[in-house]
Amino acid sequence: MQLFEYAIIVDEKRNKDGEVTEQAEVLVPPKSLLAKDQAQATILAAREIPESYTTSERLDRVKVAVRPF
Repeated sequence: MQLFEYAIIVDEKRNKDGEVTEQAEVLVPPKSLLAKDQAQATILAAREIPESYTTSERLDRVKVAVRPF
């Protein structure tokens, strides 16, 4: 098992004119977890995406950042 660090963020939303309508934000602050590889760590981290962001229009703005510790 390896130690990984992850965070979940949501990118800003822009309208057709390029103006920001929703600011970027951190959904889950940096945390640590144990996993056998980065793929498994990403799957485990993605389980923490809040349910309110799992709709198709919001989910495409969510990013799961994972790195080895």
